Amino acid sequence: MGTDVSARELLRLREFTQRIDPAATGTVAETVRHLLAIQAQDFANALWAVGLRTKGTGRSDVLASLESGEVVRTLPMRGTLHFVAAEDLRWMLALTSARSLQAGKTRFENLGLDPVTLERAADITRKHLAGGAMGRDEFMKLLDRNGISTDGQRGYHVIFYLTQLSLICWGPPSGTQQALVLVDDWIPAQKLPARDASLVEFALRYFASHGPATERDFAWWTKLTLVDVRTGMAACGNALTELTHKGTSYWIAASELDAASGRKPGAGVHALPGFDEYLLGYQDRLLPLAAEHSERIVPGSNGIFLPLITARGRVVGTWRRAAKSTTNAIEPEHFETATAAQHAEFARAATAYSRFAGS
Repeated sequence: MGTDVSARELLRLREFTQRIDPAATGTVAETVRHLLAIQAQDFANALWAVGLRTKGTGRSDVLASLESGEVVRTLPMRGTLHFVAAEDLRWMLALTSARSLQAGKTRFENLGLDPVTLERAADITRKHLAGGAMGRDEFMKLLDRNGISTDGQRGYHVIFYLTQLSLICWGPPSGTQQALVLVDDWIPAQKLPARDASLVEFALRYFASHGPATERDFAWWTKLTLVDVRTGMAACGNALTELTHKGTSYWIAASELDAASGRKPGAGVHALPGFDEYLLGYQDRLLPLAAEHSERIVPGSNGIFLPLITARGRVVGTWRRAAKSTTNAIEPEHFETATAAQHAEFARAATAYSRFAGS
């Protein structure tokens, strides 16, 4: 068994590995590469997820990394959009796509998307997207014109299928979203590592960017089998360190644990975006979020995760854009009465968000 630690220490280390406290001093691409994948179904929230983790970064800097092709958006895990470093797209999908497609097989059939139709969509995409970029709406019209109906959720599932082939991804900014591009046009060709080597890469980088976390957190995040998860973790050897809390084993990259040792907690209060990895990067979310407050984060259990306020690693409230504001101002809604110090620290976090959003 590993070293026994407190819940507070686990959260302090997570804030460190997630580059929330302190934020990274490198580039946008380096931050995304470190996090391995950043949940990004809400584009604006995802931009801030990168920005708050990259010191001195503005919204325009994150958009520039998308424009340059250093960072892309795709569906590498759980059928959910994530930002990933471009060079990580192919090997991640090589590990996860087969299970993702198998999980979606019944839904494809119910939508009338048989293998012949899906392969025809792939052929159309290769022909018409080669050398260019296309917004989502334009791409849907392309499919419709070529006899592949996108009614209901058919269009989304066609796109999902094409991403799992590593055929397309979301690349350059297009309005308030991104345009679709061919992966082979947008990302330089590369030789994929052996499967076992990729499992080690996945494990080490997850626990470097999300640790301390459990093996079941990792399995849930990736949707890999527990056999694959344990294979990858075992092969990491001494590169992973085990910590324990209340009889549960948590793992962290040894290099990150060393870097965090002796470092004092930072300001303590942070304004995290909705759908943030700090909460959604784990199967078990009770460490940072009290069960009685879960409904406040996802009102009505509608699947929409609100932006978070954290204090010393614990989720203590939500925030939103100030009503009728034209200055990117935000306002808090604490679960319980906040102290004067917490209000002052939230004001600092709000200023950081406003500076990012306006740049």
